[in-house]
Amino acid sequence: MTLENLALIGIGMQEIVIIAIAAGVLLFGAKKIPDLARTIGRSRVEYEKGKFEAEKELKDLKEKKD
Repeated sequence: MTLENLALIGIGMQEIVIIAIAAGVLLFGAKKIPDLARTIGRSRVEYEKGKFEAEKELKDLKEKKD
C-alpha cells in the first residue's frame, strides 16, 4: 500500500507516525525505543557520509576526465 492509497482512505502523515510509534512500542518495548532511534540516527549519518564521499569521488573523476 502506497502513501497515495493511504491518503485516499483518509489516513494522513500524522496518523501514520502515531501508528508507527505504537507498533514500535508493541514490538520492541518502551525501553528499547531510544536505542532503536539512536541506531537509526547513526545509520542515517553514515549514509549521508557515504553519499557525500561518493559524490565527491564522482566529481573528482569528472574533473580528471576533462
